[in-house]
Amino acid sequence: MTHVFDEATAVEPIAGGFRAHTHPAYNNMVGPFGGITAGTVVAALQAHPEAQGHPLSLTLNFAAPIKDGAWDLAVTVLRTNRTNQHVAFVLSQGDGPVASGTAVFGTRRDTWGDTETPFPQVQAPEDYPEQSLPDFVEWAKNYETRFVEGSLDMDGPQDDSTTTMWLRDKPARPLDYPALASIADSFYPRIFRRRGAYAPAGTISLTTYFHASPDELEQQGAEHLLATARAARFGHGHFDQYGQVWGRNGTLLATTHQIVYYKDPQA
Repeated sequence: MTHVFDEATAVEPIAGGFRAHTHPAYNNMVGPFGGITAGTVVAALQAHPEAQGHPLSLTLNFAAPIKDGAWDLAVTVLRTNRTNQHVAFVLSQGDGPVASGTAVFGTRRDTWGDTETPFPQVQAPEDYPEQSLPDFVEWAKNYETRFVEGSLDMDGPQDDSTTTMWLRDKPARPLDYPALASIADSFYPRIFRRRGAYAPAGTISLTTYFHASPDELEQQGAEHLLATARAARFGHGHFDQYGQVWGRNGTLLATTHQIVYYKDPQA
């Protein structure tokens, strides 16, 4: 039986790139969940006949809402070097481009390494109750989410925007690069947390850095991931978000940054 994530990220080759389709299981309040779009792009780039290495970074800029139905991904391989490959892409629907971006693939080598950012001090995922987002957030039903801090309980404005949570695909699914790209965008907007109320908000640009090697993804398997994110500044209708995604064994698998548009819910 095909996992719903694989259905949602399926692509077919067309001239100059790939064709994908939105999936109702990953609907968001406006258009599809951005993470599923990012995951689909990664799946497509991995399937490109000139692909070399594995994902190192992905930047995805949303120019307009993606409508239900098919969308096309035009891919340009800009340059392939000995250890890295640079790619540009454009997402289009019937009336023109809706998103664009770049990706870098790399060939990972055995070198010295270290992780300076400490693993958050948390208990095991089983020590926290599963807590879903509201029913109208359709895409969130595809994740088992266990909040450590910063849930979506609307108990008034907060002084800190941090959310930390254990999560994994629901039903559980072995981790790969498309799934990691999607999970890196699984945080609800930080403005909700700070202002204690829902507000119109949407990602303008997101960048994810993939630190995990294929072997580290395999070691993670279908276990829970620990994801944490916060904002640095809100103002002038935009805020940033930066986060980390960790394996259950304490391996830093990905880091992510976004710039997000919002309207103040209490203005």
